[in-house]
Amino acid sequence: MTFTEHLARAEQANDSMLCVGLDPDPSRFPPPWQGDSRRIFDFCGAIVDATKDLVIAFKPQIAYFAAHRAEDQLERLIAHIHAVAPDVPVILDAKRGDIGSTAEQYACEVFQRYRADAVTLSPFLGYDSIEPYLRFPGKGVILLCRTSNPGGDDLQAQRLASGDMVYEHIARLAGGAWNSGGQLGLVVGATYPAEIERVRALAPTLPLLIPGIGAQGGDAAATVRAGWRGSGGRATAPIIVSSSRAVLYAGQNVEEAAGFARAARAVAQATRLTLNAARSPG
Repeated sequence: MTFTEHLARAEQANDSMLCVGLDPDPSRFPPPWQGDSRRIFDFCGAIVDATKDLVIAFKPQIAYFAAHRAEDQLERLIAHIHAVAPDVPVILDAKRGDIGSTAEQYACEVFQRYRADAVTLSPFLGYDSIEPYLRFPGKGVILLCRTSNPGGDDLQAQRLASGDMVYEHIARLAGGAWNSGGQLGLVVGATYPAEIERVRALAPTLPLLIPGIGAQGGDAAATVRAGWRGSGGRATAPIIVSSSRAVLYAGQNVEEAAGFARAARAVAQATRLTLNAARSPG
């Protein structure tokens, strides 16, 4: 099964485009666990258990684990997701970018050690920095294209001699010559709905990972209108709309695990409904 097929199965099973980002910050854990990095798995596992029937994907951010020497907890977490939500793919948000044997090692880390279903990468070093990840059949490789941060303009919005902006050139490559195995997707920020629509036009069938709703202020409905394509509630061009802090810390001040998990579920459920309502009726 390809990553895109895995996404389609999760979207249909859970009627969802919502991805919950798992960015654990122990300083924001509920009071009994606050500041305790040993509880990263417990915190994230509770969020997964509370939202696993509401999402198209989970997206752990590797820095939030590595900063606390919690890579073993990340391994446990991904294994837990595979066990309790086998239809839901895991995207490891790592934004790697290197060449040769180093890229090969990073690919092994992502797909063999952590057993992620997809990974985010920087395309800045070109195709040979991406190719080692494509050697893993069925795995997804999601390239940074038009990111949600304002500083992305410094490079991504620069115009090339061809007339394309850099992000448009990346979208053309990912939707064409680079995607011989059908494994690529693109990251496009929800803070730029016009650019989402442009990327969708250039790469009409690629999965789009769209961060930036919730705490970053991206408009959920505008995001769906710009990027989702399908009919009858089924996507022909899938989008993965990611929300992290708004879901994770909805119950930040709740003093027991069941309570913060319920709060996270309520926000995830409301976000899923908003996203689904914006789908075209055709």
